[in-house]
Amino acid sequence: MALTYPWFLLGLLAVAIPIVIHFFELRRPQRVLFTNVGFIREIKLVTARQRKLKHLLILAARIGFVSFLVLLFCQPFIPAPEQRQQAGGVVTAIIDSSPSMAVEGEDGQALFDHAIEQADELPAVYPASARYLLPTTSNSLLTQSAFQTSLQRASISGQAKSVTSLLDKSQRVADVRQTFVFSDFQKNTFDLRAISADSLNQTYLVPLPGKRAANVYVDSVLLDDAFVRSGSDIGLRVRLRNGGALAATDCQVKVFVGNRQVAAFRAAVNAHESTASTVRVRLESSAVQQCRVEVEDFPVTFDNTYFFTLQASPQIGILNVTGPRETAVSRVYRNESMFALSNNNSQTVDYNQLNAANLIVLEEVPRLGNALQENLLRAVNQGATLVIVPPAAGPDAQGEYSHLFRGLGIGGVQWQVSPGSAPVLQDVAAPSLQNPFFQDVFSASNQRAVMPKVAPVLRWSRSGTDVLKMRNGDGFLAGFPSGKGNVYLFAAPFGAAYSNFTQHALFVPVMYRLAMRSYRSEQRLAYRLNQGTIALGVPVQGDKQQDEPVVSLRKDSSTVIPAQRWEGGSLRLTLPAAVQEPGFYQVEYNNKVLTTLALNLSKAESELSYYSAAELRQLIGSKRPNIQVYEGGTDRSVAAHYKAQRVGTPLWRYCLLLALGCLLVEVLLLRFAGSRKSQPAAAVAA
Repeated sequence: MALTYPWFLLGLLAVAIPIVIHFFELRRPQRVLFTNVGFIREIKLVTARQRKLKHLLILAARIGFVSFLVLLFCQPFIPAPEQRQQAGGVVTAIIDSSPSMAVEGEDGQALFDHAIEQADELPAVYPASARYLLPTTSNSLLTQSAFQTSLQRASISGQAKSVTSLLDKSQRVADVRQTFVFSDFQKNTFDLRAISADSLNQTYLVPLPGKRAANVYVDSVLLDDAFVRSGSDIGLRVRLRNGGALAATDCQVKVFVGNRQVAAFRAAVNAHESTASTVRVRLESSAVQQCRVEVEDFPVTFDNTYFFTLQASPQIGILNVTGPRETAVSRVYRNESMFALSNNNSQTVDYNQLNAANLIVLEEVPRLGNALQENLLRAVNQGATLVIVPPAAGPDAQGEYSHLFRGLGIGGVQWQVSPGSAPVLQDVAAPSLQNPFFQDVFSASNQRAVMPKVAPVLRWSRSGTDVLKMRNGDGFLAGFPSGKGNVYLFAAPFGAAYSNFTQHALFVPVMYRLAMRSYRSEQRLAYRLNQGTIALGVPVQGDKQQDEPVVSLRKDSSTVIPAQRWEGGSLRLTLPAAVQEPGFYQVEYNNKVLTTLALNLSKAESELSYYSAAELRQLIGSKRPNIQVYEGGTDRSVAAHYKAQRVGTPLWRYCLLLALGCLLVEVLLLRFAGSRKSQPAAAVAA
């Protein structure tokens, strides 16, 4: 046994008080007053031996009361088997506030609530002077009452910092000696290497096991075609994943556009596997539509809703650089309202229009000046799509085009025509229905259909992606990535001597698909709260205020101003910590809504694979004795476990009971251990 406050043993000097009282009682004479013989009969006969025993018992009870009372203040305890000398220090409690902590445990209580209850009991095993750190909510040291108040204010956050980052943050604080980590310890987020190997810093991991269940969530939502037209059906691919430990056999999924349900289906997803389904939706207007996918999945519900936005695409800007005459390319794009066509003569190109266009068609331009080549390279590097229709030109033009091809990163292009030679027409092969370029263009393949004939002047290596091929296997139309954009290269001119492709039924859908694939929306359908930075191509005016926080995010009645900067014509927003909930956020500038963002929880939170206590101990091994693992799902609290293992077994309660017992014995002795009544005396003769 050991004493917490041994200096209280000086209180044992008070034992002298009942001893002095005892000797004083023995020396005091006792008088019995009576007036007649009748009173004598009532006198209690007590022998000297009985009186001495009674006084000794009362003295022992009083001495025991004083002794146990003194030991009560000394706080005796049985030392713990693993007790170590700790020089005070700061007690850190790390509470995992990530969304996965909303999962229920085996007792039906949320893991986060269970962690709060466990941490709230920690001050009971430390002295009142101890200081606490709760990095989940605060960076300052807290008293016992402030620590418990901060615990009750903690809540689950969509942008919660990982346990790894909280550990790194707490270990930078001086005098941290004990760290308790309450978490579900997801395998895809927890890193044991974040825990300090310093033997002076004891770390206690408290895994909180969740109930084994299926967890179907929306992994992603993608469009079959990036170009969205209002009033037309859109293919929407919904990818589901089961991040739980059990299979989901009949999970209902609903798709909403605005408040209108547009599709529903059921899915079966095995544990840790994915499945995809395609639904058809339609936009009735050009405004931004707030959409969502709802999954009916119980008991894990924190990630059952996936938010995304849909909006009809604006007009595609097309610049056709050609000669003075109107060409078939111009006629195709001019007949469709979704295209904004501009024709430029190759000698007088408007470079402002060129840099703003989504699609640039270089149609049989005989000569390429340096300025035109530089602007073409710049536009493609910034994300534009360039379609090159080669001319039947001489050696000078071939050299200029070859220089452009090298600048675009297209290697292995060879000219096959010699000046003055007659073109030789060849058949183009039928398009492949498996080619994504022709998705939803043809209902069936007809190998007997009459295909166009062309006389190729270019030939290239297999570095590109073939869209159309010749019957001999050479390429007729191929795509090449370049910078942030793409380059599509035809092998033959569109002139009548070299091709009848412009008169063929295949010409219009190919040119339409080239235009639609050139459309790139910088804004995604949906974002994640953990992405940090979001790039938006919004038309904000006021270049003089680029360094001022003029753009705000609003959700319902709350408004926040994120960190922002303008870069390359795009607005980059950094999501602030105040944005914690998934949902729709409107981007506002000067009280005007520019666009709407759909924010969702991190996919990592939905992967419910945890480290068990046994797995954590195996990871820790025997070389890191400063890290201990406590079972968080038992009836014994972490504070009680820590007290028994590190503090010891307190005995002050027993001292209190024994002191009260001695006091009770004294009262009983004084009340019932008096002189017994005398026997009736013999009658005296008159």
